[in-house]
Amino acid sequence: MALNNTYDARLQQETALGAGVQILLLALIGTAIGMGPAGWLTGLAFAIATWAVLSRALHRSRLRSFGAANRVTLGRATLVGGVTALVADSFQSSPPVSLFVGLTAVALILDGVDGKVARRTGTSTPLGARFDMEVDAFLILVLSVYVSMQLGLWVLLIGGMRYVFVGAARVWPWLTAALPPSTARKTVAALQGVLLLLAGADLLPYAANFGVAALALGLLVWSFGRDVLWLYRTSRVEKAPARRQVRELVAS
Repeated sequence: MALNNTYDARLQQETALGAGVQILLLALIGTAIGMGPAGWLTGLAFAIATWAVLSRALHRSRLRSFGAANRVTLGRATLVGGVTALVADSFQSSPPVSLFVGLTAVALILDGVDGKVARRTGTSTPLGARFDMEVDAFLILVLSVYVSMQLGLWVLLIGGMRYVFVGAARVWPWLTAALPPSTARKTVAALQGVLLLLAGADLLPYAANFGVAALALGLLVWSFGRDVLWLYRTSRVEKAPARRQVRELVAS
């Protein structure tokens, strides 16, 4: 029991350090650009929420080590917190494009690092995979909010689609079944951040930015649609034998 408590304390120190780094990043950003209350409050809320949720998940998972891959993901979450603060602040004043693009680009690049680190070190865990996925999803949501201020509320569909899927799975449990590995799905997911960043950087004419965001949405609809159709067909196939057994029992 004492050993488990020691491991748990070390893991909690890791999450607390992550929250501290997040606050330090907010302080640096706030000092550099004169960030307003909305940015500060949103950034602090993100830091506290990340610390609380991750601490609880680590305690329940009983991991013996935080792991190098989770440290990379935590660092990426820190950058996402900075992007979130900038987007919240943008409702009052536009953030410096170079800072916004820089933080987002590094966060997107690191998305391909934590998985490789986990595989090379043999430290892949369900918690690490879920942590990575949630950071990705939240960054896409934040970017879609930012781009929607330029192109329209329809862009929010990009960031909200994954959360709608999760909500729908509570109503239709067949949506929670495991999906087969798919290179296409991974490619579409990776492209979302790149395309939204390109549209958000506002380096292209309005029509081009609109087309880039529309392409992102179209790819995402195709990817989600394909997976939902596969899950639905699989659930129907699995239910068929059970229905036949019921009919046979009734007939007998």
